[in-house]
Amino acid sequence: MKICRTIAECRAEVATYRKAQQRVGLVPTMGFLHEGHLALVAAAKDATDRVVVTIFVNPTQFGEASDLDAYPRDEARDFEMLRAAGVDCILVPPVEEVYPEGDETIVETTRMANMLHGLVRPGHFRGVTTVVARLFNFVQPDVACFGEKDYQQLRVIKRMTRDLAFPIDVRGVPTVREPDGLAMSSRNVRLTPEDRQAALVLSRSLAAAETAGKAGATIEEIRDLIASTITAEPRATLRGLDIVEADDLSEISGPLTSPAAIMLSAEFGGVLLLDQRVVSP
Repeated sequence: MKICRTIAECRAEVATYRKAQQRVGLVPTMGFLHEGHLALVAAAKDATDRVVVTIFVNPTQFGEASDLDAYPRDEARDFEMLRAAGVDCILVPPVEEVYPEGDETIVETTRMANMLHGLVRPGHFRGVTTVVARLFNFVQPDVACFGEKDYQQLRVIKRMTRDLAFPIDVRGVPTVREPDGLAMSSRNVRLTPEDRQAALVLSRSLAAAETAGKAGATIEEIRDLIASTITAEPRATLRGLDIVEADDLSEISGPLTSPAAIMLSAEFGGVLLLDQRVVSP
């Protein structure tokens, strides 16, 4: 497994794969890996010959400096997990490589980044698309894998990839959950035991919503059901609840007649967690 600290090192390594006519998969991460990340690696391995993982805690997608500082990091542990998973190359660039001095270029999906959860986290998706566009340029993969847990992020990245004509197949990978249903996240380690238990209300409300949708509930009824379930948990602060068309995130109402994406964000003891589910009638 090759560990690269610079873009030039990574490009040289990928060039050897290209010379051998091998397809390249990319899994962008911010480190502190868990089984959800390894599911992305597995999906990339299934689709390509070589897998590159990037580890970069992107400062431009954090609204608060304290949140950036608190983001968990464990490089040695990450490397060992990726080695065991059969990753071929890791790119761990410093901030000045990704955002060189005097940098002033951004990439943004103007509509999809400034709606829904983008209103809860202003500027977040602009930071995501800017860094992902750069990572795409650094590695130039054939396939890139992202988790469906942050569903809006996945759709935003797919739209950016289409609009900028990146020759990359962006694939969503289903959310990986703990045995009790909590969506895996690097932020989970920051939860107190009480908040960790309370956070199960997210997956519980999504399961109830799916059952209601299949029973003929309207979008409005599903939204009310989710909101009442989460607000009944005293340790939860609901930050975002959106039910939209699954492909382009457009507004929907009335009876559930086609796949809809339910996207949730809630705080537990100051830790913001996301969860999602695509439900069909």
